[in-house]
Amino acid sequence: MRFSKTDDTPLVLDSLWTGAHVATMQNGHYSIIEDAAIAVSGGRIAWLGKASDLPAYETQQEHDLGGGWVTPGLIDCHTHLVFAGNRAGEFEQRLNGVSYQEIAKQGGGIAASVNATRKASEAELIASAKRRLKSLMADGVTTVEIKSGYGLSLDSELKMLRVAGVLSDELPVTIKRTCLAAHAMPPEYDDKDAYIDYLCHTMLPKVAELGMADAVDAFCEGIAFSTAQVQRYFETAQALGLPVKIHAEQLSPLGGARMAASFKALSADHIEFIEEADVKAMAEAGTVAVLLPGAFYTLKETQRPPMDLLRQYGVPMAIATDANPGTSPALSLRLMMNMACTLFGMTPEESLAGATLHAAQALGMSDSHGSLEVGKVADFVCWEVESPGELCYWLGGQLVKQRIQQGIIT
Repeated sequence: MRFSKTDDTPLVLDSLWTGAHVATMQNGHYSIIEDAAIAVSGGRIAWLGKASDLPAYETQQEHDLGGGWVTPGLIDCHTHLVFAGNRAGEFEQRLNGVSYQEIAKQGGGIAASVNATRKASEAELIASAKRRLKSLMADGVTTVEIKSGYGLSLDSELKMLRVAGVLSDELPVTIKRTCLAAHAMPPEYDDKDAYIDYLCHTMLPKVAELGMADAVDAFCEGIAFSTAQVQRYFETAQALGLPVKIHAEQLSPLGGARMAASFKALSADHIEFIEEADVKAMAEAGTVAVLLPGAFYTLKETQRPPMDLLRQYGVPMAIATDANPGTSPALSLRLMMNMACTLFGMTPEESLAGATLHAAQALGMSDSHGSLEVGKVADFVCWEVESPGELCYWLGGQLVKQRIQQGIIT
């Protein structure tokens, strides 16, 4: 509730934050408030506006941020942070001319990570994922989506999802868990339809029963699963009350994004080869386009997402690291924001919206996260910059002055 300055009832707060300008990112724009004040109560924003308009208040703590700019905490809405080993050797292969598809056929790619992840203990996975997650957090990230998908068996997939839950308990970060069991074929299967049957009849029901996932994802591609196979998988997810997301049109146009939109998918990710019919379907369904410039860069792709079509149809565009051991070993969401500008032609404002408001929408969290508004969770970052556009300008560097999670400095 906002009080007028003449209201005799004081605003009772846990903390008050002043001394910086704010880019609230409301409606996907900077929506700037200069010399702002952010009032926090119960981990949420209780009042926001110019400090000169602040009503009477009582607070336990006052913080002068000492200049700079405040934005919503960054949201990395597509990662594969939990895995064992790495695939630096494949990186070298690709630089010597071997394609991603050829590496996959040789038993590399996702299959190599599956083998290593199955063998790793939960403690080993927690330790390695925690290091990667801390790098993202140090760069201003306050919310992260973590996918499974390197287990491909019930025990191993549940192990990955448990690890993601432990990370949420041990670090000051919000984590959303996604079951990506339809990521690749496990070595013990040679029939894709039989594996999809196993996912539908055994794995997804167990994941849902245990409450281990917030959403379900699938890799719809020639080297993974067909549109029809993913549709069956999504039908099961929908029946279990789990929202869906999709890796689609990364390497070829299969209509996966259009199919996912028929399920009101939260997002369609990659989408370099998406066609106009898919874009139209996404717009009608409210499905977010999650752009992953790290994979585009690492794989040396040349066909970028159809930015003009996405803008024409008003499809929200999010940005994520796609942090994974093979195709996007990226641990900086800010670097991905720069790449989205330089490689895909986004503006800095679009890019920042893509790592805040639209990323929250891609996780089904836009009611509580992604912009600084009264009633939303008080996750925000104060940056040592002179304008919000600098977040996409600097390649690296420590720009974070303060990282605030639910109103608490972390």
